Amino acid sequence: VHDQYPHELSGGMLQRVLIAAAVAADPRILVADEATTALDVTVQAEILDLLADLRDRAGLALVVVSHDLAVVARLCDEVLVMRRGEVVEQGPTRRVLDDPRHAYTRLLISEHEQYGLEKFLGPAASKGET
Repeated sequence: VHDQYPHELSGGMLQRVLIAAAVAADPRILVADEATTALDVTVQAEILDLLADLRDRAGLALVVVSHDLAVVARLCDEVLVMRRGEVVEQGPTRRVLDDPRHAYTRLLISEHEQYGLEKFLGPAASKGET
């Protein structure tokens, strides 16, 4: 990798390089803004594992900005749902995703269930009972 130009790297490899550059300065907080967008499922899983490992082993505070609720479910302890720049719901990730209180949150969950969110939610979600 060190002898390749950026345009020669895959999307997943570029993402790894960016994460490595971001954590090289030993930050206390890392903001991951759509960190897995446009990556295939396998590479996405590897990046999510890398971020989770950095969070757990390095004590890194991870702020995840994502439209992908499966990513949020996998990485986040707390979630804040925004619509048009305003917070509509917030709380522990499991509570918000298992029992959404706002109509917009329910809409987001219903739109994303087809992309694998149900494996992160309880059995009620797999029965369509969100």
